[in-house]
Amino acid sequence: MRFDEIDFEDEVLDGLYDMNFEEMTPVQEATIPVILEGSDLIACAQTGTGKTAAYTLPLLNKLLVEGNEDNVVKTLVVVPTRELAMQIDTQLQGFSYYMPVSTTVVYGGGDGRGWEQQKQGMLRGADVVIATPGRLIAHLQNSGVDLSHVKYFVLDEADRMLDMGFFDDIMTIVRRLPAERQTLMFSATLPPKIRELARQILRKPVEINIAVSKPNEAIEQGAYVLYETQKLGLIKELFAKPLESKTIIFSSSKLKVKELAFAFKRMHLNAAAMHSDLDQAKREEVMLDFKNGKIDLLVATDIVARGIDIEDIGMVVNYDVPHDPEDYIHRIGRTARASATGRALTFVNEKEQGKFRRIEEFMEREVEKLPLPEKLGKAPAYEPSASGDRRGRGGRKGRGEAKGRGGRAGERPKAAPREAVPDSGAASPAIAGTEGVEGRNTERRRHRGGRHRRRGRKPAEGAPAVQGGGDASDRGGNA
Repeated sequence: MRFDEIDFEDEVLDGLYDMNFEEMTPVQEATIPVILEGSDLIACAQTGTGKTAAYTLPLLNKLLVEGNEDNVVKTLVVVPTRELAMQIDTQLQGFSYYMPVSTTVVYGGGDGRGWEQQKQGMLRGADVVIATPGRLIAHLQNSGVDLSHVKYFVLDEADRMLDMGFFDDIMTIVRRLPAERQTLMFSATLPPKIRELARQILRKPVEINIAVSKPNEAIEQGAYVLYETQKLGLIKELFAKPLESKTIIFSSSKLKVKELAFAFKRMHLNAAAMHSDLDQAKREEVMLDFKNGKIDLLVATDIVARGIDIEDIGMVVNYDVPHDPEDYIHRIGRTARASATGRALTFVNEKEQGKFRRIEEFMEREVEKLPLPEKLGKAPAYEPSASGDRRGRGGRKGRGEAKGRGGRAGERPKAAPREAVPDSGAASPAIAGTEGVEGRNTERRRHRGGRHRRRGRKPAEGAPAVQGGGDASDRGGNA
């Protein structure tokens, strides 16, 4: 289904046209009509399926139609980490380029100036506030922020927020919101705790389930079975030649990330580390350098396993086996985005075989076991039933939050033609409770005469364009 078949305002279609967004992904096709009709929603969709656009586009359309004469906060989006908050803000800037819509991003870890920018943005009535829970509550307690006019409340990656211990914070925020509102919840999984949260904050929600979490079929998966002492040697073999594309190496240990980054620099590779010990300014610098190609190799903890949308990552390496299948899905999901292909390699030592076998069972497929280079010596046999590793996962540390920012100005980079938002190959959506959605007018709607009247016409010289909605430069008008 195409975006111009939805009854969006011209300004929304203009932004999508300039960004070369045409076809909707399954989650967008399923959720956008429901949101436009005003129903509460609970959607099960993993990252990479286009879920950010699935809720930002219809909400922007509503904000454009309604206006904000009273200068109040009308939309609140709550997310688990600063990185996801920044990414959503960037997409909002791209989609709303032709609209008088303001945004404020609220996350912790910055200086006093960042706090004041966030405070002023909310007090002046930003149309959209994107916030992490802890920082938002700090403002509610100390800045006199008023959320009593919020009409649209979004919880993105709700399951991860509960994993991080944010349930009480979410309920504290909900108590500051008006009872009459539209609430949208997005989650990669729907365990009992998510359904209990939905029961408490949603009213007669439509439920949409976009397949279960499974890896994108475009990802070529492989595993090396080896001894722990052979891992660094294998890394040196794999990266002895120049990289053909951006690569992320994941490790569960901050210490191991630092060691690997140091080893790569000794190999004269263009590498950097990303972990929670870095301050916010350094983390933003590293991610920007990686996105812009100044860094080819990123060594990271799971801090970037979810929510970071960089399209040209060609390979992901799991230096150790993730704690559970969902973490594996999110790690390797950083590659093969935006209809591209990618490769995912996992190092499985003698004690991690049981964990990796459970990942294979979860995916209902066996990952190809690759032969070790001969110079590394003999590898252990793959016998997961005898590996003796313990099941379970440890707690997560910290709450990913950071500084805020206010108004900005600039131009947006040119876009290459592409589909709407990366789709992970999810199956057709199953929809419950969508009375009134079927039977809607699906006749293709012509652009009604905004900036670009015809789809076949190229944007005027100097017209803004954004690649993937995730790399827009800042524009003016933000709170």
